[in-house]
Amino acid sequence: MRRIIARMKVILTGATGMVGEAVLLECLDNPAVERVCSVSRRRCGRTHPKLTELLVPDFRDLGAVETKLSGYDACFYCAGISSVGMSEADYSVTTYDAPLAFAATVSRLNPEMTFVHVSGAHTDGTEQGKVMWARVKGRAENALMRMPFKGVYNFRPSLMKPTPGQKRVKGGYWLIRVLYPLLNVFFPGMTLRDLARAMINAVRFGAPKQVLEVPDMRQLAAR
Repeated sequence: MRRIIARMKVILTGATGMVGEAVLLECLDNPAVERVCSVSRRRCGRTHPKLTELLVPDFRDLGAVETKLSGYDACFYCAGISSVGMSEADYSVTTYDAPLAFAATVSRLNPEMTFVHVSGAHTDGTEQGKVMWARVKGRAENALMRMPFKGVYNFRPSLMKPTPGQKRVKGGYWLIRVLYPLLNVFFPGMTLRDLARAMINAVRFGAPKQVLEVPDMRQLAAR
């Protein structure tokens, strides 16, 4: 039987982005989370008794901060970048090389850790499709699932409504916030708050599969 974690310690990447910021806000507010360590290239601009920050220039080299990355129950990997205008080689550095190197370090330091990776809808798990970003994300998902964590879950969100209080919201998402009820009828999505709650619950209770689409995440958020 899986042990339910009552109070978890979390490593978070991507807190300076829209998804990561929403996950950070929920972690700081959620009583199931005891402590959050934000690992990023720059500061997130928030302070909280639960929050510590580690600044690193390259996720592929964590040697300078390794001693501060042990004793954690979960890693929420929310860092990412748009593929627009990028070559496959350059995109792979951020979307494949960086998360795999980061995961290798934290798994070695925390063998009982659960790793939750934010991917995206229409990611290509076969790694053979014509869409570059989908292939690269699929390659990252597959490689992470082979790593020696207690659990690995790849989340594939699509349309997402921002969380109230967010500062880092992409321009088009302010319109989505207004039109979300209508858009959600035709393009089912979820709120970023529910995404974050689903990530926390995946660590606490586990999930039925390693790749979760929007209906799976909605169900997990409601636990």
